[in-house]
Order: sequence, then structure tokens, then C-alpha cells
Amino acid sequence: MTDLVVVEELCTYFQVRGPTGRRAVLHAVDNVSFVVRRNEILALVGESGCGKSTLARTILQLQKRTSGRVLFDGQDLTALAAGELRRLRRRMQVIFQHPHGSLDPRVSIGQAIRDPMDIHAVGTMDERQSRVEELLGLVGLHPDHAQRFPHQISGGQAQRVAIARALALHPDFIIADEPVSSLDVSIQAQILNLLADLRASLGLTYLFIAHNLAVVEHFSSRVAVMYLGRIVELAISDELYARPLHPYTQALLASAPVADPDAPARPPAYIGDVPNPLEPPPGCRFESRCPMAMDICRQVDPVLTEVEPEHWVACHLYPILQRSST
Repeated sequence: MTDLVVVEELCTYFQVRGPTGRRAVLHAVDNVSFVVRRNEILALVGESGCGKSTLARTILQLQKRTSGRVLFDGQDLTALAAGELRRLRRRMQVIFQHPHGSLDPRVSIGQAIRDPMDIHAVGTMDERQSRVEELLGLVGLHPDHAQRFPHQISGGQAQRVAIARALALHPDFIIADEPVSSLDVSIQAQILNLLADLRASLGLTYLFIAHNLAVVEHFSSRVAVMYLGRIVELAISDELYARPLHPYTQALLASAPVADPDAPARPPAYIGDVPNPLEPPPGCRFESRCPMAMDICRQVDPVLTEVEPEHWVACHLYPILQRSST
């Protein structure tokens, strides 16, 4: 399987005012590297505020990077002129978290789906209209929905419209930025099934962003776990759920609710708050919350390393975890 997207040492920093009013640097995305393989679903998970959405926007060049680069199908997006990047955007699309918020309330559903084709001058007006009706059917909506406005449809239907709009230009790569987090659980399953079916039938590649590991367990090919601007673990989905190596990944899995009212309460998987991203710790960024932290964790920043085939982790504890699991 070939790589469609390659992210190399990507950093995105923001100049902000610190608590004392002095200028400070917010490390939103800090030295992130990974690949997205063609026709796979790579899930990116982590707590709110860890940098997932900023990473997604930087990959799409909607947010200016500080350093590093992004390759799409062999082309360096960070080195392209504006016109070249605009032409390439037809192959890269995004689905946002809040479906109604991503739609203009003054624009009909049909026009919202047709807008990308109008902007890129794809086909004739009749061909664009035909494509709108085709896309509505593809995402499970009736052609009559084209005449409606966002306030006349439900949240689940609005997200189907957002998916249809993302598909309008026949993209290869779609970033889905928490597309089900604002939906009811039953609707979440429908949208996940729809995305999976579309990937299989259209040969799509997804970077699927979520903060809930349970949502992507049976949906993703691989899972990358992000914490405070860094990737701390990356593995094939089944392997990560069966044998998580990083203490943060273990904590995320342990914190998932259990559907059993008689189950005993679980002890906290970690303590404390996320460190200040304006002043990240010199060593491991999870050290202050990790019950297994050692002296080296406070002093040396661990490097994301492939410790087993297809299983990467950034943790000084790995030898201990490996011995305890054998």
C-alpha cells in the first residue's frame, strides 16, 4: 500500500500573550511525523485541545506551518504556489465537526453541494445539477432535499450534506474532523457506516479525527494517539486496542464508560491537569500525570520509535511494559 500523505516534522506555533501579558509561544503541533496510506482510515485521537484540528488544518494548508512539510501524492504542499495549491485542493476535502455550523443558513442544500463545482468551474450547469442529485442519493438523501435550507434538516442530515459537498470534486483524501461528536449515538453509527461504505466504493482515504477511542475501534485501519501537540503512539487498530503501550493510551482506553451499572468504579487512570502548552515540560509531556514516571521521563523527551512492526511509541517505559506483557 503506497503513501498518499506524508507529514514530516511538522510544527505549528502561535504567538500569544501569556498569563503575565508577555508574548509567549503556543506549541499547538510540535514535531509531528506520520504517513496516511492510500485507501486507509487513519484515526487521530486525543483529548480536546491536544492539537488535532490544528494539525488537520496545517496538513490542508488552511493554517500556515512554522516548520516541516506535507507531501501529498509526492508533491510538497508547503512549496506550492497559490494557483498550484488551489488546483490540488480538488483532491483534498474536509468534513467539519458541527454540520449546521459548516453550512451557510442563507444557502440552499443544493447550492451548498454545488458550490465547489462552481468555484472550480467543473462541467456545465446541467452537469453540476445532475451531480448534486447523484451526491444526495449517494449519502442517503432525497433529491428534494436540494430545495431545503439548513434549518429545515436534522443534524444527521446536515452532516450527510457536508459529506456530499466534500465528495463533489471526486477527492482522493478527506479529513473528517470529529464528524460524529455532535450527533446522537444512533446517528453516529449511521454516519460511520456511510463513511466506511463510501471509502470502499469510491476508493477514498481518510484522516479521521476523534477524541473518543471507542468511536474508531471498529472503523479505522490504524490509530495515532496525540497528546499536547505530539504523536505518542501509532499502531494498527486491532494491535493498539489489544496491547496499548503508552500510559496515556492505556488511560484513554481505561476511561471509556462500561455499559454495566453493577460494574465497580474504576480508579483514575492518571491524575492532574494537562501541562501548559506555553511552557511544555523538557522531558515527556505526560510525565506529570503518569503513575509510572521515572527520572529520565522528567529530563529526556522520548522519540517516537517503531518498537514492533507497525507499532510506534514515544515512551521511556517501553522496556518495562514489554517485559510485563510477556
